[in-house]
Amino acid sequence: MKKILIQLDTDLFPSTFDRVVAIDAGVDELFSYGGVTPENVESLVHGAIFTRKPSDLMHTAIFVGGSNVAAGEALLEVVRKTLFGPFKVSVIMDSNGSNTTASATVIAAARHLNLAETTAVVLGGTGPVGCRVAQLLLSQGATVRLASRSLDRSKTTCEMLAKTVDAAKLAPHESRSESGLAAACHLADLVVAAGAAGTCLITARQLDAISTLKLAIDLNAVAPAGIEGVEVQDKARSHLHYLTYGAIAVGGTKMRIHLAAIQSLFHANDRVLDTTSIFELGKSLA
Repeated sequence: MKKILIQLDTDLFPSTFDRVVAIDAGVDELFSYGGVTPENVESLVHGAIFTRKPSDLMHTAIFVGGSNVAAGEALLEVVRKTLFGPFKVSVIMDSNGSNTTASATVIAAARHLNLAETTAVVLGGTGPVGCRVAQLLLSQGATVRLASRSLDRSKTTCEMLAKTVDAAKLAPHESRSESGLAAACHLADLVVAAGAAGTCLITARQLDAISTLKLAIDLNAVAPAGIEGVEVQDKARSHLHYLTYGAIAVGGTKMRIHLAAIQSLFHANDRVLDTTSIFELGKSLA
């Protein structure tokens, strides 16, 4: 029986990136829909679950994507509520690549650091990838300083994370000012830059001044770098007293996780791959 992946994208045009990965993951048929909302998704889900008998539904799966992560999460919630009893298919949500990229980032950090003893700074921490990096680091016992150019936005994101993970070791920080960034990075072991493409969040001078720093990871593949001096292809490159990772090096692991996640959807008909489960899958591949 053919493996069918139904791509539900919240953007007008379904992501070509996600479509290519689906094909490379071995999907036989890919049905792609754009402009999907919580209001119009029910009939698409019904079409997925009522066309094959329950014992064959493991051969059908749903991918929720798009550039807006909040919209993807809202869509996932409705999809999950529409599935019922034996009429279920496996689902993954990876809007904007947020879950697979965050997983790859934390897996890279764990190669070099004992995360339970790590103090991490997540720059651009209020964005879709940054807040998930913070979530996963917290789940591994790290102390996390979530930094944003807006302290109010940082506080709001920390409050949101506290609903899903133990936030005892989480603190909001402002990184717009020199003094705010210095306070966020004081005695840090790890710095992750997860801001918008083409935005430098910390200079080489500021980074080098963190005497305790062991690892710096920049997730920005578009010049200028999110961390000045980090190249996109850096992979545990040694610089002064710390190592660096660039976006392409992290991206290689992200792609392996993305491919494996799509393939795993067809092992059962009741899997829901979200931030935590995608991270666990990624660790199994490392």
